[in-house]
Amino acid sequence: MQIAAAGLTAYVRDIFSREGCSDAEAERIGRYLVAANLTGHDSHGVIRVPRYVAWLQEGEVEADRTPEVVSDGPAFALVDAHFGFGQTAGPFATELGIRKARETGVAIVALRHAGHLGRIGEWAEQAAAAGLVSVHFVNVAGSLLVAPFGSVDRRFSTAPFAAGFPVQGAEPVILDFATSAVAEGKVLVASQGGKPLPEGVLIEPDGRLSADPATLYGPLDGLERDNRNGAGAIRAFGEHKGSGLALMCELLAGALTGSGTAGPGARRFCNGMLSLYMTPEAFGSEDAMVRETRAYLDFFKSARPVPGGEVLLPGEPERRTRAKRLAEGVPLPDPVWETLLAAGRPHGLDGNAYRG
Repeated sequence: MQIAAAGLTAYVRDIFSREGCSDAEAERIGRYLVAANLTGHDSHGVIRVPRYVAWLQEGEVEADRTPEVVSDGPAFALVDAHFGFGQTAGPFATELGIRKARETGVAIVALRHAGHLGRIGEWAEQAAAAGLVSVHFVNVAGSLLVAPFGSVDRRFSTAPFAAGFPVQGAEPVILDFATSAVAEGKVLVASQGGKPLPEGVLIEPDGRLSADPATLYGPLDGLERDNRNGAGAIRAFGEHKGSGLALMCELLAGALTGSGTAGPGARRFCNGMLSLYMTPEAFGSEDAMVRETRAYLDFFKSARPVPGGEVLLPGEPERRTRAKRLAEGVPLPDPVWETLLAAGRPHGLDGNAYRG
């Protein structure tokens, strides 16, 4: 089925408003989750609603927590989200970094103890819209999902990385990916009737490669999924290279920020994020940078494509998907829609009434 973005946003907003979030926070949760669907990152979109609701009811994430700046300097800040929603902590930390970088040229913001931050490219886009370059390292405490290169045992979170580069007079370059071969949310999507996984992105305890979501979740009975029930792991992307980058994300976003790494032992789920913000003018002539950027991007795009292929800049696929889905609606597999209907039912909300 397909549903208009505005209706889907309103439905998700109303679910979280009924769950106890303020109207402002509920609106942010709906807006950012649907924004992920619009870009084609369904793994970080409304499929997360049932899990967010469960975390809220279990106290893993807390409604309407105000992020606290616990350490502050002209070009640095440490922000503690106190396990509040990432859709509140993420824009707060990003706006703080933008403001500091505009004053000093370069700024670092460390964010700890945030609820799920969603699609990290969102924060790179926010910085790029303000004219800033940004780099983001992220980890997930309490989320052991990924096996290091050469192993079958889980030792990493999916440890996302993102970077944004504004281009004057054109769309920014936005790079955003998990350091795992696929994000855990993509395994979740595949397990509920969405896009199948590529071959070999998961690994069984005996070393066999797999594309079966049951490797991560165990038996796929019903619609509930718990990655603690699976015996296998997600593989790191790019063999030793992705594994090494994931390690640095755990150290920079988890250990350095004080948010906590993926393991060992039981840990409360949260995201840590270390972000660097830079104003182009801090590095010299902005005009020269604009000329060099445009010349290089034109050179990059002029590369001859393979037969049937196309050379795309990071961020181009997301913009195309956003335009298509804004026009045609957000596609949701039936099992995902069923979980959304179930999330609204206890509050007397009928998701079908939002379909327009």
